[in-house]
Amino acid sequence: MFENLSDKLEGAFKNLKGDGKLTEINIAQSVKEIRRALVAADVNYKIAKEFTDTVKDKALGTANVLNSVRPGELMTKLVNDELVELMGGQSVGINIKGDPGVVLIAGLQGSGKTTFSGKLAKFLKEKKKKKPLLVACDVYRPAAINQISVLGEQVGVPVYKEEENKNPVSIAQNAIVHAKQHGFDVVIVDTAGRLAVDEAMMTEISNIRDGISPTETLFVVDSMTGQDAVNTAKAFNDVINYDGVVLTKLDGDTRGGAALSVKYTVGKPIKFVSTGETLDTLDVFHPDRMAQRILGMGDIVSLVEKAQEQFDEKEAARLEKKIRKNKFDFNDFLSQINQLKKMGDLKSLVGMIPGIGKMMKDVDIDNSAFAKVESIIYSMTPHERSNPEVLNYSRKQRIAKGSGKTIHEINMFVKQFNEMKKMMHKISRGGVPNMGGIGAAGGGRTPMRKRSNLKKRKKR
Repeated sequence: MFENLSDKLEGAFKNLKGDGKLTEINIAQSVKEIRRALVAADVNYKIAKEFTDTVKDKALGTANVLNSVRPGELMTKLVNDELVELMGGQSVGINIKGDPGVVLIAGLQGSGKTTFSGKLAKFLKEKKKKKPLLVACDVYRPAAINQISVLGEQVGVPVYKEEENKNPVSIAQNAIVHAKQHGFDVVIVDTAGRLAVDEAMMTEISNIRDGISPTETLFVVDSMTGQDAVNTAKAFNDVINYDGVVLTKLDGDTRGGAALSVKYTVGKPIKFVSTGETLDTLDVFHPDRMAQRILGMGDIVSLVEKAQEQFDEKEAARLEKKIRKNKFDFNDFLSQINQLKKMGDLKSLVGMIPGIGKMMKDVDIDNSAFAKVESIIYSMTPHERSNPEVLNYSRKQRIAKGSGKTIHEINMFVKQFNEMKKMMHKISRGGVPNMGGIGAAGGGRTPMRKRSNLKKRKKR
C-alpha cells in the first residue's frame, strides 16, 4: 500500500540525516523532494505545493526552537501531521440512525460498489450488531442481481429484489417498506454504475436519492484510478451531495493520489477503505493511522484491534490449559490458523507491524500460505489430529498420499509442530526456551533437588 510514495518520502528525510539541525537550505531541498513524491503519487500539483509550503513554513518556525530534535525526525513529524490534516484529521462514522437507516451506494461501474455493499452488510451485522437488508437496484448490468444475492448469502444478510421491475426508484422505496414490516434496521441500496459520468446516470441516482431520502450516501471510488477518481468524486458530489467516500482496491498497485486528494478536493471525508475481495477486508478509515503507514511507521493500533475482534476468552483459557498440560494438538493448531486468516490479508497484516512492513515489501506473502499445512492436517483422521504422538511411518505415508505431499514434507511439518509445542509448553510454565541447555525457570527438577540436598546438609 503506497510503497512508492513511502520510499520517496523516506528518501526526502534521509537527505537530512547528516545535518545537525534544520536550516533554510536543507528544508528547501527536503520539501522539494516531498513535493516530487506527492506529484508522482498522482496528487494534484496545486495540492502538493500547498501541502509542502505549509510543511516548509512550520519547519522554518521550529528550526531554531527544537535544536535537540534530529532534523529527519522533526521533518517526519511535520509531514505526518500535515498528512493527517490533508486526509481529514479524524475518522468520521457512518450515519445509520433512522427507522430504518438507509445507506445509498453510488459510483462508477467497476469501482466495487456491489462488493462493498456486501462488505458493509457484514460489517454492520457483526460489528455494529445491526439487522441489515441489501437491496438490488442495479437493473442494467447482467448478473448484478445474482451477484448481490450470492454476497448476501455469504454474509447471511437477506436481499430484496424485484427482477421484473426495471424502475430502481420504486424498488428502493418498496424495499424500505419491506424493511419496516420485517424489522430490518438498516437498508443498503446498491445502485447501477456506468463506464463514465453521463447525464442519464446522474439523473437516475439523483431520483433514487430524492425518492428514498437516505440517512447516508456513500460514493465508492477505485483508488487505483488516482486523480481521475478525485475528479469523478467531485462530479458526483456536485449532483447528489453525498456524505462520504469509500476507497476500494487499496491493496492494488495504487499510488495514493485518491486517498491524499479527495478530502481536499471534494470536502467530504473518507469513511471506509477496502483492501481485498474477501468480505472481511473492510476497515473504517483513520487518517492518523494511514499517515503512519505511508511514512513506514506501521499501524499497530489497527493490528491490535483486528486481533481483539477474533479474540475469544473461553477459547484462550481452554488453549492455555492444554498448552500447560502439553496437550496442544493439530485441531488447536488449525483453530489458530483460522483465527489468523479471519484477521484479513496476510501481507496487509505484516505491513501494520512497525519496521517489518518495509522489510517484507518485496516478499510475496500469499493468502494461501497455510494451504499446505491445512491439507496435511485435513488428511489426518480425527484420532490423529487429537493425538499427534500416534503418527508413525505408515500413518504418515497415508497422510502424504491424501494431501499430495511427500513423506519428507510430512516429517518436516510434524517436527516443526513438535518443536513449537515444546516451546509453548516451556513458556507457559515460565520457562526460557533453548537457552544454552538451561531448562525451565527455577532450573527445572535438577536445581530443585540440589536445593533440597542443601537443606538436609544444613540440618545435619
